[in-house]
Amino acid sequence: MIFLDGVGIGREDSESNPFFKYGFKTFTETFGEIPSLQNQYLKRNGSYLFPVDARLGVEGFPQSGTGQTAIFCGMNASKFVGKHFGPYPYSTLIPIIRDQNIFKEILTFGKKAYFANAYPKMFFDYIKSGKSRLSVTSLSCKLSGLRLNTYSDVRKGRALTAEITNERWNTKLGYNLKIIKPVTAARRLLRIAKQNSFTLYEYYLTDHLGHGRYDGDGQMLLNILDEFLFTVIHELKKSMTLIICSDHGNIEDISIKTHTLNPSLAITSGTYAEDLFNGIKELSQIKPAIMKII
Repeated sequence: MIFLDGVGIGREDSESNPFFKYGFKTFTETFGEIPSLQNQYLKRNGSYLFPVDARLGVEGFPQSGTGQTAIFCGMNASKFVGKHFGPYPYSTLIPIIRDQNIFKEILTFGKKAYFANAYPKMFFDYIKSGKSRLSVTSLSCKLSGLRLNTYSDVRKGRALTAEITNERWNTKLGYNLKIIKPVTAARRLLRIAKQNSFTLYEYYLTDHLGHGRYDGDGQMLLNILDEFLFTVIHELKKSMTLIICSDHGNIEDISIKTHTLNPSLAITSGTYAEDLFNGIKELSQIKPAIMKII
């Protein structure tokens, strides 16, 4: 599973939608075209691209805290809270995340679950300081007893940085990691996934770019992500199943700096791609559809 923060299906507009502005071969070469609000369902060679309802029957712009809880816990967190909330989960969602997150459920079945992201030292210092505002993914791991990966795991090829190539860890955090190509990162993720029943990789810079908070070249960021996703899809082993999904729209409309009301993006490929496509209409159905396969 590759979770992309803040990626929806937007208008066919090269001014506001960077996928149309810069091109994205994950779409064009896998499905023959770029998805839009006018063309939300694409299918080609056993891969499916489709919209997922992120609004969940609640007014307002979808947010990460409730959206990600819906994805990883299989429940309508926005209705439970009575509003969309984020970026971190609402306090009353913490017990639900502790008991119902996908990592815990997979481990309960005696299967292997793995979170492929690594965290820098400053993150672990933050936790040691007693602070507890964590994303749904990292909180799910912590509450399930899953070890979070470190710099050492990246260096040994057992994990990936959240920006794929390691470059920002070096330039922003002072590390001295080897810069890797997106293709190399994708192959590393596939190798890791082969060893587990469920492997998650999370990418959040799409949401930062949509909010205007990314301090780099947006086109280059999308090119890196594109090469990474394209490689994962096209080098996926026959015995594996891939789902790419998001919690809400954002980057597909850079004319505004907020989230959007657009459906979130989903792509499935591999052995059970059609089952996932048929089983997912809204965010809260993603976890049950995955668990049915596992």
